[in-house]
Amino acid sequence: MLVFNRRGELFVHLRTATKDVYAAHWDVAIGGVLAAGESFPEGARRESREELGVEVVAEELFPFRYTDATIDVHGRVFRAHHDGPFRLQPEEIVRGEFLPLNDVTAHAAHVPYCPDGLAALAEYRRRFG
Repeated sequence: MLVFNRRGELFVHLRTATKDVYAAHWDVAIGGVLAAGESFPEGARRESREELGVEVVAEELFPFRYTDATIDVHGRVFRAHHDGPFRLQPEEIVRGEFLPLNDVTAHAAHVPYCPDGLAALAEYRRRFG
């Protein structure tokens, strides 16, 4: 899920060093693995409550597939709007901030980002500008 504030800035966050994949990487997406029997919209709402500590209205945008040597993602991309403040889940997120979309690209050139999240964001930008 891509979370934007009212100014159109995207929430990015630093993952903890204890994450199973892409530990200590920045990420543009809030999300995770679905529970057994859980729908994509249910999973998006649950993940926003768990990771951000808030309820959001998640708009389903498009299916998403990403594969590399580390992960194989079969999912959906959602968009939500929330200005915070957030109660970040300390087991998963070190800190976060809103960045203008162009600044996300510049930031990702200097620090490690989760490649699946960047791929989802690139597809989002291709579709929605």
